[in-house]
Amino acid sequence: AAPAAPAASDDAQRPRVPAAYMRLATAVACHRDAARFALLYRALFRLTHGEPYLLELAADPDVARLRALEQAVRRDVHKLHAFVRFRRVEGEGGGERYVAWYRPDHRIVRLGAPFFERRFPSMAWSILTPDESAHWDGAELRYGPGLPRDAAPREDELEELFRTYYRAIYNPARVNLRAMRAEMPVKHWSTLPELSVMSELVRDAASRVDAMQAGRSGAASAAEAYVPGSRALPVLREAAASCQACALCERATQTVFGEGPADAALMLVGEQPGDEEDLCGRPFVGPAGRVLDEALAGAGLSRGGIYVTNAVKHFKWEPRGERRLHARPVGPEIQACRAWLQAEVEAVRPRVIVCLGATAARSFLGGRFSVTQSRGQVFKTPWAESWMATYHPAALLRMPDEAARAAARAHFQADLAQAASLLAGEEHGSR
Repeated sequence: AAPAAPAASDDAQRPRVPAAYMRLATAVACHRDAARFALLYRALFRLTHGEPYLLELAADPDVARLRALEQAVRRDVHKLHAFVRFRRVEGEGGGERYVAWYRPDHRIVRLGAPFFERRFPSMAWSILTPDESAHWDGAELRYGPGLPRDAAPREDELEELFRTYYRAIYNPARVNLRAMRAEMPVKHWSTLPELSVMSELVRDAASRVDAMQAGRSGAASAAEAYVPGSRALPVLREAAASCQACALCERATQTVFGEGPADAALMLVGEQPGDEEDLCGRPFVGPAGRVLDEALAGAGLSRGGIYVTNAVKHFKWEPRGERRLHARPVGPEIQACRAWLQAEVEAVRPRVIVCLGATAARSFLGGRFSVTQSRGQVFKTPWAESWMATYHPAALLRMPDEAARAAARAHFQADLAQAASLLAGEEHGSR
């Protein structure tokens, strides 16, 4: 008789389950949805009975529901990590232990606790929830039964320190209670010490914003102390030579004031002087100036009829060996020079202002400004009938990609040509 076929091994008969399913099931099993296990079993059956790629079908109703449950659990774990606040208590043997009580939406203690083990490896701590508790002693992470809120300690002295820190970092200009409630549900507020001062911070937000704005104008006032009442350009230039409104004057060779006709219809405003400009005392005479001159000629403009200046009048630099490399001026430095730029605008009264780069635009507008998003757009402003921004010529020199550099140069020249058209009174899209 023929020998009997060998029996199939247990491994051959055992169904293979994708690792992605195991990760999904680990999260979904922690959800409070009563149907979660039935849903997991149905997906498992389909995976092992002819649908091995089921989890890749995002539109499948079972998969979509499982993903929604998984996302809810993952988000709950994230909130556990963000909103747990430990309180210090005296542990056994006189040592310190840190205890927190937290109420999650789902049964996530075992998913979330390992994060704290990694984050605080040398600190003894306990996290208590109504479902389960986690305890770390520096060597072993253990789990125990859930505990009520009154099992956790009350306020300790660290909470006042945390409230002080929160007051210091709180930005009153960005108050958005609706967004805060979405990201920080009200049910967690009672366990977050910083939220006990929220009503005070919200109430005082308007006055704090006013104080912040007053602080900004304070920087401009420092420069205004050097700005004479006259709006004659020679008088302004002479006064600017002795300006010490910010620290940039300490390392710069000299003030680089604007130059051009006092009645120029077009004003170009750059960022700050470069190395060559700092040495000779004139704006846009270095490599960026040569790019500017070439683009002006291509746009049909003569530099001799244009008033050219910078938002910041001193060269900010950092050493690189024997070279002085440009360093971007920061907000207070831009603000300190704003009074000089305002005086130049009042003296020249141009019909068109073109800002070369974001720093120049910020000097007028404050805050952030994106040249790539807003270049070439024309605005009607208090400073000029037509105000626009484009690239700084130095930015074109720094572009490493030749094709991108050529395209940006074309845009730069086109924007200057648009300024020429505005001077000629052609139709444009003023806003």
